[in-house]
Amino acid sequence: MSSSDHSLLFNEKQGLIDMPSGTHRVKYLAGEEWDFYVDTPQHKTVDLSLVLPHFRARNQPIEERISMFVGAESAPMKLKVCRSVFRSKFELEVRASTSDVIVYLPSDFKGVIHCHKSAKSLKFSDGFVNRIMANVRLNDHASIDDDEVVVATAGSVTFRMWDCATNAPECTQKEALKRLFGCSRKAPETSHDWDFLLED
Repeated sequence: MSSSDHSLLFNEKQGLIDMPSGTHRVKYLAGEEWDFYVDTPQHKTVDLSLVLPHFRARNQPIEERISMFVGAESAPMKLKVCRSVFRSKFELEVRASTSDVIVYLPSDFKGVIHCHKSAKSLKFSDGFVNRIMANVRLNDHASIDDDEVVVATAGSVTFRMWDCATNAPECTQKEALKRLFGCSRKAPETSHDWDFLLED
């Protein structure tokens, strides 16, 4: 089976050929490389909320995380990883040619983020800085106990927070005030050149 056939097969299983958007519950798929796989055509904008399971599947080995892949060409991509319990460790790979990518990670994220050097820019929202940044290792080795995110695109990359407590995206005004008045950990200098964080 060719790579295009493989992509089409998974898209059909997920029902995402025509509408790569909406909320989708991710389930462990034994024997598959990816538990969730979408590779969209060039003109299809991606706007997905990926809801992780709140329990480990009976046939899921302890060393395997929930794995997700989302690919695109040049259309914008917005992905929300939604998690209600911390035991659902995950790995997310996002690959695109020139797409601008926005990724919401759960507020209890703890692990590694890899962002390739080809990215035009790398930004972190106030909520991400306030709640997640302290638990992030950039371009480091990931273990099975880590969450892991890989983003490769020549477009801009933005990380934001998905609030596990409210089950909703971060409240931008609230998080901006927290950051402004120092109610949370000190934010990294946003005017700094972040290129040193990007992989070769």
